[in-house]
Amino acid sequence: SQTPDPLDLFLGLWTSQNSQLSVSPPFSTPTASRNGVPEGYMQMGFVDGIPFERYDSERGQLEPLTQWIKDGVEPEYWEWGTQIDVGNQHVAARGLEILRERYNQSRGLHTIQWLSGCDLLSDGSIHGSHQIGYDGRDFISFDLESGRFVPADSAAEITRRRWEQEGTEAERHLNYLKHECPESLRKYIGYGQKELERKGGNGIPLRDLRIENLGTWEFLWEFQG
Repeated sequence: SQTPDPLDLFLGLWTSQNSQLSVSPPFSTPTASRNGVPEGYMQMGFVDGIPFERYDSERGQLEPLTQWIKDGVEPEYWEWGTQIDVGNQHVAARGLEILRERYNQSRGLHTIQWLSGCDLLSDGSIHGSHQIGYDGRDFISFDLESGRFVPADSAAEITRRRWEQEGTEAERHLNYLKHECPESLRKYIGYGQKELERKGGNGIPLRDLRIENLGTWEFLWEFQG
């Protein structure tokens, strides 16, 4: 059988184990250096634009950013999340090596960005997306309507073919976007309802968003090396 690409394993790990993702503007915070080159891994979770959790490779643990998430979840949540992030950090480093080789690049500062999540609308419909970027450019995305991956270039086409040959990645993405993510979104809005109504997302009270958008759960990770 074909040896799995570490990039495939990394992205599959996210869709199968982590349901805390939604589209968010890319950003980076290098947290360490190797031979003078900054490197680091960071993820942040958002509900309606409000950050509620953070992990970075310097501190090495997933931490709450709001009181409502700290009060709402069990202590095991942070242990479980930290284990996932530590594993993702190592696999992401290998993923960077794979893409650097595919693009025939020298060592230096390179970045993978993962942006994914869902919107639950007032009519009960769900909007969701998965996007992957490399060095600030689109790499591959998942189209929820068609259930297919959309590569941005020939290097990403290799990943698309691998996923289609493997046969389960699209199903994992569909299950996450249609079921896991909305369920998690409802749970988190329940934890932080009072705070979210007071602050709202992007400065807008949550009650004004409920007509069109009940909430967006955002999660961002970025690894540099």
